[in-house]
Amino acid sequence: MGFEDGRHRGLVRTGCRSMAKPGALEMQAMAVEFPEVQGHPNRLPFEGCLTLVDAPSDKAPSGSRGHRVVLTRAAAQAALPSLLGMAVDYKAGWDGHDARQKCGIITGAEINGKELIVEGYLFARDFPEIEAKMGRAVDPELSREMGMSYELADAHVADMRASVWTLTKVTFTGAAILLREKAAYRETSFRLRRGVKRPVARLAASR
Repeated sequence: MGFEDGRHRGLVRTGCRSMAKPGALEMQAMAVEFPEVQGHPNRLPFEGCLTLVDAPSDKAPSGSRGHRVVLTRAAAQAALPSLLGMAVDYKAGWDGHDARQKCGIITGAEINGKELIVEGYLFARDFPEIEAKMGRAVDPELSREMGMSYELADAHVADMRASVWTLTKVTFTGAAILLREKAAYRETSFRLRRGVKRPVARLAASR
Protein backbone atom coordinates (compact mmCIF):
# COMPACT_ATOMS: atom_id res chain seq x y z
CA MET A 1 0.00 0.00 0.00
CA GLY A 2 1.52 3.34 -0.99
CA PHE A 3 0.76 6.75 0.45
CA GLU A 4 2.06 9.77 -1.38
CA ASP A 5 1.06 13.34 -2.19
CA GLY A 6 0.23 12.85 -5.88
CA ARG A 7 -2.59 13.24 -8.37
CA HIS A 8 -4.54 10.88 -10.58
CA ARG A 9 -7.57 10.87 -12.85
CA GLY A 10 -9.97 7.94 -13.17
CA LEU A 11 -11.12 7.53 -16.78
CA VAL A 12 -12.99 4.21 -16.74
CA ARG A 13 -16.76 4.67 -17.03
CA THR A 14 -17.95 1.57 -18.87
CA GLY A 15 -20.18 -0.61 -16.72
CA CYS A 16 -21.10 2.08 -14.21
CA ARG A 17 -24.77 2.38 -13.34
CA SER A 18 -26.16 4.93 -10.90
CA MET A 19 -29.48 6.45 -9.95
CA ALA A 20 -29.64 9.60 -7.89
CA LYS A 21 -32.37 12.00 -6.86
CA PRO A 22 -32.08 15.03 -4.58
CA GLY A 23 -32.23 13.86 -0.98
CA ALA A 24 -32.38 10.19 -1.99
CA LEU A 25 -30.00 7.26 -1.80
CA GLU A 26 -27.43 7.05 -4.57
CA MET A 27 -27.25 3.66 -6.23
CA GLN A 28 -23.89 2.75 -7.73
CA ALA A 29 -21.98 -0.31 -8.92
CA MET A 30 -19.27 -0.90 -11.49
CA ALA A 31 -18.36 -4.05 -13.39
CA VAL A 32 -16.66 -5.47 -16.44
CA GLU A 33 -18.73 -8.18 -18.11
CA PHE A 34 -17.02 -11.32 -19.37
CA PRO A 35 -18.72 -13.81 -21.69
CA GLU A 36 -19.94 -16.84 -19.79
CA VAL A 37 -18.02 -20.07 -20.41
CA GLN A 38 -19.83 -22.97 -18.80
CA GLY A 39 -17.51 -25.10 -16.67
CA HIS A 40 -14.38 -23.04 -17.36
CA PRO A 41 -11.62 -24.86 -15.40
CA ASN A 42 -9.64 -21.73 -14.59
CA ARG A 43 -12.47 -19.41 -13.53
CA LEU A 44 -13.64 -19.79 -9.94
CA PRO A 45 -16.01 -16.98 -8.89
CA PHE A 46 -15.39 -15.18 -5.61
CA GLU A 47 -16.75 -12.24 -3.67
CA GLY A 48 -15.61 -10.42 -0.59
CA CYS A 49 -15.62 -7.30 1.50
CA LEU A 50 -12.39 -5.54 0.58
CA THR A 51 -12.57 -2.79 3.20
CA LEU A 52 -14.88 -0.49 5.13
CA VAL A 53 -15.49 3.16 4.24
CA ASP A 54 -15.73 6.02 6.73
CA ALA A 55 -14.38 3.69 9.43
CA PRO A 56 -10.91 3.57 11.00
CA SER A 57 -8.84 0.46 10.37
CA ASP A 58 -8.29 -1.87 13.33
CA LYS A 59 -4.54 -1.64 12.87
CA ALA A 60 -2.06 0.29 10.76
CA PRO A 61 -1.75 -1.07 7.20
CA SER A 62 1.62 -1.50 5.55
CA GLY A 63 2.97 1.79 4.23
CA SER A 64 1.01 4.04 6.61
CA ARG A 65 3.97 4.72 8.92
CA GLY A 66 2.19 3.19 11.90
CA HIS A 67 -1.03 5.16 11.45
CA ARG A 68 -4.46 3.62 11.31
CA VAL A 69 -6.41 4.93 8.31
CA VAL A 70 -9.92 5.95 7.26
CA LEU A 71 -10.94 5.64 3.61
CA THR A 72 -13.68 8.18 2.97
CA ARG A 73 -16.80 7.16 1.10
CA ALA A 74 -16.20 9.88 -1.50
CA ALA A 75 -12.65 8.64 -2.13
CA ALA A 76 -13.82 5.03 -2.40
CA GLN A 77 -16.62 5.89 -4.83
CA ALA A 78 -14.28 7.93 -7.03
CA ALA A 79 -11.76 5.08 -7.05
CA LEU A 80 -14.17 2.25 -7.94
CA PRO A 81 -13.12 2.33 -11.63
CA SER A 82 -9.50 1.73 -10.64
CA LEU A 83 -10.46 -1.62 -9.04
CA LEU A 84 -11.77 -3.14 -12.26
CA GLY A 85 -9.28 -5.45 -13.91
CA MET A 86 -6.88 -5.34 -10.97
CA ALA A 87 -5.41 -8.58 -9.66
CA VAL A 88 -5.91 -10.36 -6.38
CA ASP A 89 -2.84 -11.98 -4.86
CA TYR A 90 -1.90 -14.08 -1.87
CA LYS A 91 1.17 -14.89 0.18
CA ALA A 92 2.24 -18.28 1.48
CA GLY A 93 1.02 -18.42 5.06
CA TRP A 94 -1.99 -16.19 4.25
CA ASP A 95 -0.57 -13.40 6.38
CA GLY A 96 0.16 -10.57 3.95
CA HIS A 97 0.59 -9.39 0.36
CA ASP A 98 2.68 -10.75 -2.51
CA ALA A 99 2.02 -8.75 -5.66
CA ARG A 100 3.96 -11.31 -7.75
CA GLN A 101 1.51 -14.08 -6.82
CA LYS A 102 -1.44 -12.79 -8.85
CA CYS A 103 -4.09 -15.48 -8.57
CA GLY A 104 -7.23 -13.81 -9.85
CA ILE A 105 -8.95 -10.71 -11.20
CA ILE A 106 -11.53 -8.23 -9.91
CA THR A 107 -14.45 -7.74 -12.30
CA GLY A 108 -16.98 -5.84 -10.17
CA ALA A 109 -17.10 -3.44 -7.23
CA GLU A 110 -19.77 -1.65 -5.24
CA ILE A 111 -20.29 0.16 -1.96
CA ASN A 112 -23.04 -1.35 0.18
CA GLY A 113 -23.51 0.55 3.43
CA LYS A 114 -20.01 0.75 4.90
CA GLU A 115 -18.68 -2.23 2.95
CA LEU A 116 -16.75 -2.03 -0.30
CA ILE A 117 -17.71 -5.29 -1.99
CA VAL A 118 -15.69 -6.83 -4.82
CA GLU A 119 -16.26 -9.87 -7.02
CA GLY A 120 -14.28 -11.63 -9.68
CA TYR A 121 -12.53 -14.86 -10.61
CA LEU A 122 -9.69 -16.88 -9.15
CA PHE A 123 -7.39 -18.77 -11.52
CA ALA A 124 -8.35 -22.10 -9.96
CA ARG A 125 -6.37 -24.35 -12.27
CA ASP A 126 -3.21 -22.25 -12.00
CA PHE A 127 -3.44 -21.95 -8.19
CA PRO A 128 -5.08 -25.14 -6.87
CA GLU A 129 -3.73 -24.45 -3.38
CA ILE A 130 -6.22 -21.60 -2.98
CA GLU A 131 -9.20 -23.79 -3.71
CA ALA A 132 -7.74 -26.39 -1.36
CA LYS A 133 -7.44 -23.79 1.38
CA MET A 134 -11.02 -22.64 0.93
CA GLY A 135 -12.40 -26.16 0.63
CA ARG A 136 -14.11 -27.92 -2.24
CA ALA A 137 -17.48 -26.50 -1.17
CA VAL A 138 -18.49 -23.12 0.18
CA ASP A 139 -17.72 -23.61 3.86
CA PRO A 140 -19.11 -20.92 6.24
CA GLU A 141 -16.42 -21.70 8.80
CA LEU A 142 -13.63 -21.14 6.27
CA SER A 143 -15.36 -18.00 5.00
CA ARG A 144 -15.28 -16.54 8.49
CA GLU A 145 -11.52 -17.09 8.68
CA MET A 146 -10.61 -15.34 5.44
CA GLY A 147 -10.50 -11.64 4.65
CA MET A 148 -9.06 -9.16 2.17
CA SER A 149 -6.74 -6.18 2.08
CA TYR A 150 -6.45 -3.47 -0.55
CA GLU A 151 -3.33 -2.20 -2.30
CA LEU A 152 -3.07 1.52 -3.06
CA ALA A 153 -1.02 4.12 -4.88
CA ASP A 154 -1.35 7.90 -5.15
CA ALA A 155 -3.11 8.13 -1.79
CA HIS A 156 -3.84 11.63 -0.49
CA VAL A 157 -3.84 12.10 3.29
CA ALA A 158 -5.89 15.01 4.67
CA ASP A 159 -3.51 15.68 7.57
CA MET A 160 -0.21 13.80 7.87
CA ARG A 161 0.04 14.95 11.51
CA ALA A 162 -3.21 13.29 12.56
CA SER A 163 -3.03 10.11 14.65
CA VAL A 164 -5.49 8.45 12.24
CA TRP A 165 -4.89 9.26 8.58
CA THR A 166 -7.92 10.20 6.48
CA LEU A 167 -7.55 9.14 2.85
CA THR A 168 -9.35 11.59 0.58
CA LYS A 169 -8.14 10.28 -2.78
CA VAL A 170 -6.69 6.90 -3.80
CA THR A 171 -6.00 4.63 -6.75
CA PHE A 172 -6.53 0.92 -6.15
CA THR A 173 -3.76 -1.24 -7.62
CA GLY A 174 -4.91 -4.64 -6.40
CA ALA A 175 -5.99 -6.67 -3.39
CA ALA A 176 -4.78 -9.58 -1.30
CA ILE A 177 -6.56 -12.62 0.12
CA LEU A 178 -5.41 -13.34 3.65
CA LEU A 179 -6.52 -14.45 7.07
CA ARG A 180 -9.01 -11.97 8.46
CA GLU A 181 -7.00 -11.60 11.67
CA LYS A 182 -3.99 -10.42 9.62
CA ALA A 183 -5.95 -7.74 7.72
CA ALA A 184 -5.93 -4.08 8.72
CA TYR A 185 -9.74 -4.30 8.84
CA ARG A 186 -10.98 -7.29 10.86
CA GLU A 187 -14.46 -7.10 9.33
CA THR A 188 -13.37 -7.92 5.77
CA SER A 189 -14.39 -11.23 4.21
CA PHE A 190 -13.67 -13.56 1.31
CA ARG A 191 -15.61 -16.54 -0.02
CA LEU A 192 -15.95 -18.67 -3.12
CA ARG A 193 -19.21 -18.56 -5.06
CA ARG A 194 -20.35 -21.90 -6.42
CA GLY A 195 -23.59 -22.46 -8.25
CA VAL A 196 -24.63 -18.85 -7.68
CA LYS A 197 -25.89 -17.10 -10.80
CA ARG A 198 -26.02 -13.32 -10.38
CA PRO A 199 -25.78 -10.28 -12.63
CA VAL A 200 -22.23 -9.07 -13.04
CA ALA A 201 -23.15 -5.50 -12.15
CA ARG A 202 -25.41 -5.01 -9.15
CA LEU A 203 -26.92 -1.87 -7.73
CA ALA A 204 -26.30 -1.19 -4.07
CA ALA A 205 -27.42 1.69 -1.87
CA SER A 206 -24.81 4.10 -0.57
CA ARG A 207 -25.26 7.41 1.19
